[in-house]
Amino acid sequence: MDTRTDARYWNTVGSSLQKRPRQTLWRAHSDAVNVGWLAPRLAAQRVGRLLKTDLFDEALTTGLYPLLSVRAHSVFGVDISASTLRAAGGRYVGLHRAQADIRALPFADGAFDGIVSNSTLDHFDSTAGIAAALAELHRVLRSRGQLLLTLDNLANPVVALRNALPLRLLNLLRIVPYGIGATCGPGRLQHFVRQAGFEVVEVGAILHCPRVLVVALARMLEARQAAPLRPPFLRCLMAFERLARWRTRFLTGYFIAIVARKG
Repeated sequence: MDTRTDARYWNTVGSSLQKRPRQTLWRAHSDAVNVGWLAPRLAAQRVGRLLKTDLFDEALTTGLYPLLSVRAHSVFGVDISASTLRAAGGRYVGLHRAQADIRALPFADGAFDGIVSNSTLDHFDSTAGIAAALAELHRVLRSRGQLLLTLDNLANPVVALRNALPLRLLNLLRIVPYGIGATCGPGRLQHFVRQAGFEVVEVGAILHCPRVLVVALARMLEARQAAPLRPPFLRCLMAFERLARWRTRFLTGYFIAIVARKG
């Protein structure tokens, strides 16, 4: 684990993305999918302290903070990138922030009542990083606290193909603007979660639309400033989430979504 190298890399990525035109339409859908999954699974009564394991979304778009801030008295966000932390803090002054590697958090044992980790643990070089991060999240979560976790779904053939392609080609095709990390399928992820000491409560899959095609279409609509088409476009995309109820959900969902509890 080279935290300094990782921090420099993600600082560069974060600064670059903040200077580019925002993909507001695609990110609005991504936020809506995450909020739609999280909202019914977060405690109805406000918890004390809630940890979010990166602030990438909050730096670039609305993100999850508006939802989390009404479900917790204090929301803490960590990120390895200082530029991402600054951008998120400029958007949300009530957000507590700390620069940290998720595998070595600067918090005491049992410091948080809940943890939200959306697509953070899928940016390490190997699955050993996933296991190390889950162990650290288990450490800082209180007894009976809840972990809400999403991760790139290797059981989806499109995700598997994307992860097998060279990063230079992915960047050239504008599929991803940053490095793709190691990930796994739902069975192996459950193994890692249990190995870290959690009880797995629920496993599903989210974000079922054809992502590459939809991102390209969203760019086209934004370039043409087709504002009247935005609401029906987003409603059409959300209809794909019905696939989460199908037996084939792990073949179509881009992210594994797990609810786990610390014993």
